[in-house]
Amino acid sequence: MNRKRNKQLIKIIIALLLGIFSLFLFDMEVYKNLLYIIAYIVVGYDVVLKAIRNIFKGKYFDENFLMTVATIGAFCIGEFPEAVLVMLLYQVGELFQSYAVDKSRKSVANLMDIRPDYANVYREDEIYKVDPDEVNIGEIILVKPGEKIPLDGIVVEGESMLNTGFLTGETVPRKVNANDEVLSGYINNDGILKIKVSREFGESTVSKILDLVENASSRKSKSENFISKFAKYYTPIVVVLAVILAIIPPLVIKDALFSDWLYRALSFLVVSCPCALVISIPLSFFGGIGAASKMGVLIKGSNYLEALANTEIVACDKTGTLTEGVFQVQKIDAIHSDNNLLKYAAYAEVFSNHPISFSLKQAYNQKINEKLVTKTEEISGKGVRALVDGKEVLVGNEKLMREYNIKFKKSEESGTTVYVSIDNEFAGTILIADKIKDNSYKAIKLFKESIKKVVMLTGDCENISASVARALNLDEYHAELLPQDKVTLVEKLMMQKSTNGKLIFMGDGINDAPVLALSDIGVAMGGVGSDAAIEAADVVIMTDEPSRLSDSILIAKKTMRIVRQNIILAIAVKLGVLILSALGIASMWAAVFADVGVSILAIINALRILIIKKQF
Repeated sequence: MNRKRNKQLIKIIIALLLGIFSLFLFDMEVYKNLLYIIAYIVVGYDVVLKAIRNIFKGKYFDENFLMTVATIGAFCIGEFPEAVLVMLLYQVGELFQSYAVDKSRKSVANLMDIRPDYANVYREDEIYKVDPDEVNIGEIILVKPGEKIPLDGIVVEGESMLNTGFLTGETVPRKVNANDEVLSGYINNDGILKIKVSREFGESTVSKILDLVENASSRKSKSENFISKFAKYYTPIVVVLAVILAIIPPLVIKDALFSDWLYRALSFLVVSCPCALVISIPLSFFGGIGAASKMGVLIKGSNYLEALANTEIVACDKTGTLTEGVFQVQKIDAIHSDNNLLKYAAYAEVFSNHPISFSLKQAYNQKINEKLVTKTEEISGKGVRALVDGKEVLVGNEKLMREYNIKFKKSEESGTTVYVSIDNEFAGTILIADKIKDNSYKAIKLFKESIKKVVMLTGDCENISASVARALNLDEYHAELLPQDKVTLVEKLMMQKSTNGKLIFMGDGINDAPVLALSDIGVAMGGVGSDAAIEAADVVIMTDEPSRLSDSILIAKKTMRIVRQNIILAIAVKLGVLILSALGIASMWAAVFADVGVSILAIINALRILIIKKQF
């Protein structure tokens, strides 16, 4: 329990004990009332001080003002126990709210644990422990086992298993070697790593994530704005009504006692305090943001959480969003099973830096004896020719085969086909393609259950895009698009949704930044996404799993249901008790329930948002 809540609990206990002790002072009215006053000061002085400070700031009609007026008024008409009890229960409600906020914030606060405390940087052949924001790009830092990686960079020496859970939610450690990129916030499990810093701390992954979390509540949703506007007009009206209720009836009704009507007016004031709405609705949204963050999704504000609940169309990029974003060997089709097709292709490509070359060497995954490779020649736009262990090997596209008059069988597979010839004889093909994420199949299935349309917008070629669209059973796809083409198509899709409906665009590349900003809700892949995409997005999926967006939509819809339930509960109970208070039927005890009791019920209801599980 934090210090503030501890202090609040002590005040409540002291006031409660004083109140209980006063009950035994049967014939000592003066001492009894003195104990009530002391108990009131102990438990309520901060509320009164806040009310006074807010009056000087121009905030006249908040819950502190209402509680102060109602309780002091209760003292004025001799209802000492009720004055103390109203303030006591109000503080219990505040304590409960504090606990509830901490509970809903817990998963978001866990992200704060990724903030590095220091960096071990090499300077003049010595290691200095410095603040991460004092390290410059290009400097070498040392990360020991058990330490957090403080800045983004490239491993220059060492290998290790990294715990990436704080950023990606993955439970399986990730292995890194020299030349691998690592992000700040990862935890080094075993090896010693030397890392060349690629971004300053302010631009690092961990710094940007922390900014998202810390600023998440700064953007108010429409519902929250509604409550602010509601309280602005509602509170002065009920104060005026309370004054009228206290003054007019004694003047116009025969034998009416001013003290009775003042009591009714004070009860009316206590009931009118919009605490349940003011507390529970922001708490509901914060709970929703917290529930999403537990699943590895960062929502930059409660307005975006509210918008997610009204999603009608999801448009998404292909590479890196629905697919892995890494070209890999998917299929090897050799003419003869014993001709080591992949081996000859990897050897021929050993000195090439082309992405296709890298994919072939990665698939071969064995040490290459470079001495066996001679007379390599890279033929621009066609492929590679090399002498491998005395055999002439051609690795490339159809143009290369035609140039050397190799009779080959054309592949109809979707992806990039690499043709291989050994000693002027066609040896077979190797299919390299960007693999569809396993999670994408689950995601599209979930989207189709709850929204109108799922569309893919990609710059990739037609045949590959068509293959992915068919495999995922998408409603629509558009291929070979430039960034401006995506903007045009998103504008057209925006016209297909209803007035209150929302369009989501989900992407990861720098070319997606314009449409991420244009769409109602931009969703970026935080693990593989570019800085520009993450910056332009409203929601960031740190796990790179598209299905987490479906989880977030589910959380958003549940959040909005709970918000509506709390609004209806609070207004219905308050209206009922307001009428009963005005008629003199409801006492201040009922007023206390309508204020603090409804607040507690609304808070308990808001906490249900945290009880949600991943769909997959």
